[in-house]
Amino acid sequence: MATTLAPVLTDTWDADRSWTLTAYERAGGYRGLRRALGMPAADVVTAVKDSGLRGRGGAGFPTGMKWGFLPAPDGGPRYLVVNADESEPGTCKDIPLMMASPQHLIEGMVITSYAIGCHHAFLYVRGEVLHVYRRLLRAIEEARAAGYVGKNILGSGYDLEITLHSGAGAYICGEETALLDSLEGLRGQPRLKPPFPAVAGLYARPTVVNNVESIASVPGILRGGAGWFKGMGTERSTGHGLFSLSGHVTRPGQYEAPLGITLRELLDMAGGIREGHQLKFWTPGGSSTPIFTAEHLDVPLDYESVGAAGSMLGTRALQIFDETTSVVRAVTRWTEFYKHESCGKCTPCREGTYWLAQVLKRIEAGHGTHEDIDLLLDLCDNILGRAFCALGDGATSPITSAVQYFREEFEAGTHTPADVLFPPERSSLFAYAPRHDRAALAGVHA
Repeated sequence: MATTLAPVLTDTWDADRSWTLTAYERAGGYRGLRRALGMPAADVVTAVKDSGLRGRGGAGFPTGMKWGFLPAPDGGPRYLVVNADESEPGTCKDIPLMMASPQHLIEGMVITSYAIGCHHAFLYVRGEVLHVYRRLLRAIEEARAAGYVGKNILGSGYDLEITLHSGAGAYICGEETALLDSLEGLRGQPRLKPPFPAVAGLYARPTVVNNVESIASVPGILRGGAGWFKGMGTERSTGHGLFSLSGHVTRPGQYEAPLGITLRELLDMAGGIREGHQLKFWTPGGSSTPIFTAEHLDVPLDYESVGAAGSMLGTRALQIFDETTSVVRAVTRWTEFYKHESCGKCTPCREGTYWLAQVLKRIEAGHGTHEDIDLLLDLCDNILGRAFCALGDGATSPITSAVQYFREEFEAGTHTPADVLFPPERSSLFAYAPRHDRAALAGVHA
């Protein structure tokens, strides 16, 4: 079991102007690309397969296998699309990576494109993060000026163009087929599958869609070899990953460690739960995964172990909540997000998330009934597995798991509001004042 961090993607984050090409090259950047260009493309795919790298965007599908699903070349174009539409509550790993070391991603894009026979790659960034867009734009310009992007890359005869595209701020566009529709100028809604993107993706051509961290992990595999990568993690969940600790933890932030590390170990490195408090519940993979409690502190954070314990590793967004937090209030906020972000294409998600939010708000206000709890579970059952994409399934996960572990709090919602049982000022990480005191507080800080 892992007991130490593994700074690979984060190794240069504290370097002077770490986002520049100069800093990246100083740390060995683009050596992986040079090696890849000297290999047959098929051998690059094999190296990634042998490494055991699994998608770091949430699903955990083997990356090399995904590349291998592309049909044989037919003379037409094929595309790489990098999904940088990070927007799930609690998930915050890709944006820091693109800000601190964008060249990791660009080198990975060039290697991946070469491996799959792509000559035009797309990078789809969430529209709200303008600062990230500007940094990536400058990073691509630097890479092009150095000969890593464009025509005849490093004299190899291989050409690649990279298009940076800004989305318009829709969570649904994190779903790969909705992202492809958005790239094509259509309304971002999930497509019916099959056909899958590997067969008919962007512009109906074979397309690989990968997460930022997945692609950024590729250069290290080419530099260090598949064996080096497999030397970290577990047998079936190999390599390193970014674990994002937030909430009631002493030192929140990004912790890059081998897969299989436990929350207990990460909390030890992060200074533990904030002083004077204890862990109540947490998310292993973001707000769309079933919650865990203190009894899961020693569950290895790999795909198999987390799944066996009843949740999903997801994006490794570890949101930490102590005993001052109302689980009903937390779940209600997440559900309101999913209700707002539902694209409305399918009835289970469109109608189901609306009614889930209504019932939860009633319980949060202390106006619920005992029948409401069973109604919540019945609504979840009618959404799970029946929605057009994973958004509906994800919206049910925190609710069903919260009722499983904290049913008494939902029952308390039949007579007492959540903000009476759990006063917000106790769980807040920042200065909090009741509404009638906020104007006075603002005057004090003026």
